[in-house]
Amino acid sequence: MFRLRFAIGLIVAAVSTAVLAEELYSDKYDYIKPEEILENNRLRDQYYACFIGSSPCITPDAKFFKSNFPEAIVTQCRKCTEKQKRMFDTLSTWYTEKRPDEWKALIAKFIEDARKKKIIS
Repeated sequence: MFRLRFAIGLIVAAVSTAVLAEELYSDKYDYIKPEEILENNRLRDQYYACFIGSSPCITPDAKFFKSNFPEAIVTQCRKCTEKQKRMFDTLSTWYTEKRPDEWKALIAKFIEDARKKKIIS
């Protein structure tokens, strides 16, 4: 009986872990260092233009983040990995301190995109 309960417990734990892992965004681009992007005017402006929609997203990571940011904004990064949460905090702090108007425009764009995707009403 103990072995059966133990086996069931292991199965439940494995399924719970799998479900939790499915709920997070991919960590494929967690190696990105937002500080390096923010310090480089050309890169920073390129990413911002991608996110705001005024020019195409050139890199796969920019496309990935642009597609997930609207949901991440409205859900307070519920599906973000810990690294993505830190990345987002770094970006939001930098923009709110140094370019608050751009940050407000970006947040408004993400909220609009989230509404279009029916993430929020």
